[in-house]
Amino acid sequence: MAVKTHTRRDFLGMAGFAAAASLLGRGRGLAQAGRRPNVVFILADDLGYGDPGCYCGQSKVPTPAMDRLASQGIRFTDAHTPSAVCTPTRYGILTGRYCWRSSMKKGVLNGYSKPLIEIDRLTVASLFQRHGYATGCVGKWHLGLDWATKAGGEAKAGTVEWNEPVPHGPQSLGFDYSYIIPASLDMDPYCWLQNGRTVEAATSYTPGSKRRWDGGGGFWRAGPMAPSFDFYGVLPTVTAKSIDFVKHQTADKPFFLYVALTAPHTPWMPMQEFRGKSQVDWYGDFVAQVDDAIGRIVRAIDDAGLGGETLVIATSDNGSHWPVAQIEKFDYRANGPWRGQKSDIHEAGHRVPFICRWPGRIKPGTRSDQTVCLTDLLATSSALLGESLPAGAGPDSYNILPAMLDPELKAPIREATVHHSGNGLFAIRQGDWKLIESLGSGGFTSPQEVKPEPDGPKGQLYNLHDDPGEQKNLWLDRPEIVERLSGLLERYRKQGCSRPV
Repeated sequence: MAVKTHTRRDFLGMAGFAAAASLLGRGRGLAQAGRRPNVVFILADDLGYGDPGCYCGQSKVPTPAMDRLASQGIRFTDAHTPSAVCTPTRYGILTGRYCWRSSMKKGVLNGYSKPLIEIDRLTVASLFQRHGYATGCVGKWHLGLDWATKAGGEAKAGTVEWNEPVPHGPQSLGFDYSYIIPASLDMDPYCWLQNGRTVEAATSYTPGSKRRWDGGGGFWRAGPMAPSFDFYGVLPTVTAKSIDFVKHQTADKPFFLYVALTAPHTPWMPMQEFRGKSQVDWYGDFVAQVDDAIGRIVRAIDDAGLGGETLVIATSDNGSHWPVAQIEKFDYRANGPWRGQKSDIHEAGHRVPFICRWPGRIKPGTRSDQTVCLTDLLATSSALLGESLPAGAGPDSYNILPAMLDPELKAPIREATVHHSGNGLFAIRQGDWKLIESLGSGGFTSPQEVKPEPDGPKGQLYNLHDDPGEQKNLWLDRPEIVERLSGLLERYRKQGCSRPV
């Protein structure tokens, strides 16, 4: 499929400056001593912990690119998304703030939702932009857009003025360049936006897919669609635009690129060349294509001679949407050994692959068992720039650079980590202990909610060291742990931050 490329003038604000960094000490980040690194953050959509071979030797999906990236860098085994569903995780990544502190308390946005991130809130992109970086955003946005409407009312199918600018999006949050789809690939409207304008108006219509979400090709909703929009072509386009952005950079100007892949989220629509690549039918083949996309982007960085000065991070926005029926059908655990699936409060909902490569800085072929969270990108980026976060910014973000650079680091970086399910159920993790405030999965796995028995536990407490599968509820056995973690979670809620400020 041909994908249009862009001239340099298409990429706005490419100013940058020279600086590099050397580690000053734990938690102190990098000091200016030369050229500052480029940062490329690749976010897969619904990729499970058990999908990459480097995380699960029993994976039935070939993932040579992610495996190679891990062999060239560090693999985190205890990395978590701030939410078990996508919109709130993306909010947390860019702002360093748990999304439940925002106006959206649970769930996800749709393609017509209003912007979730305030224009005046510091984001990873605006932080880098302030320091002279070229900043780019390619792929799935899913954080709301300020669509113009025909009558000035609420945006929805049939009311959007497609040819009007969309001012509050990536470009208002620190991105010089953006090429995005509004939300998930199964949500209308199905169109591309470049730098705040639709590339092609969504004047056509799709009746949606009548196939089950887990069937061949998957599911998407009915709604407006640009005439040339191609579901199969979306992931290749995201890949091509990301490579295009990298190719337009120069060695003397640093850049930050946020690549939000649209897969392997439904609809599962791998290109023909990937059909049959895995032993897990449509889903596994789509994961194989995701791996290929990651490999192509990393190869573009290396081919441009920028590999040695670029920190690449590859991860996922939550666990895989892979219920028990699929595990049994394919004898395949997309989420590895963890309990549950996407949206659940249990580990499979939010424990994800997290691979970092920075040649000459990160020791190849290493692993870290540090507990980290995707909200940590903001504070870590600030450390890369050799400074502290401004007051009020990134209230739930910790600098995890010391763990990236020292796989033997034992002292925990985070005091604790808060988890949040798709239906709004809270959990808190500290050390080996994980407390879940009530019973049930809080997500897609049944039962979502369970009413406590009069003399039974009101919530769930697990020791993940002894019981990584979250099978033995110790709520009644360890009341002192329940009290301590419940108090810490409540303090985090009330004080508006979980990071010492």
